[in-house]
Amino acid sequence: MLKTQTTYRVPYADTDQMGYMYYGLYAKLYEIGRAELVRELGITYKVLETVHQISMPVLRLECRYIKPSTYDELLTIESRLEEMPTKMIVFHHSIFNEQKELINTGVVKLFFIDQKSGNRISTPAMLVEKLNQYFG
Repeated sequence: MLKTQTTYRVPYADTDQMGYMYYGLYAKLYEIGRAELVRELGITYKVLETVHQISMPVLRLECRYIKPSTYDELLTIESRLEEMPTKMIVFHHSIFNEQKELINTGVVKLFFIDQKSGNRISTPAMLVEKLNQYFG
């Protein structure tokens, strides 16, 4: 398993009329966590897309709201790969508030596309090579 954590402070612009972070923005937090997990591997989404010509469209997103987050709260985004990807890659996310309470969970399933052909492909070899140390 590969696990990373990053933080996000809720800006005023992210809150709704009730003072809570708008529910639709949790997908943004998942994306932040996903990008940081890939960066932990020594690669970035930008390099995947521009150098390796690989896109990763979202196939499915699941989100579970447990407690709201509020303006100026520092959130911790925990992102995990729990299994070696094959034709798809599945990211698991847990979001915690400043009191370390779990406030949200999410699962995002993506697949790989070769940008040149437009075809779906299996997990790129260079990504598998980087992940082998976590899933051996």
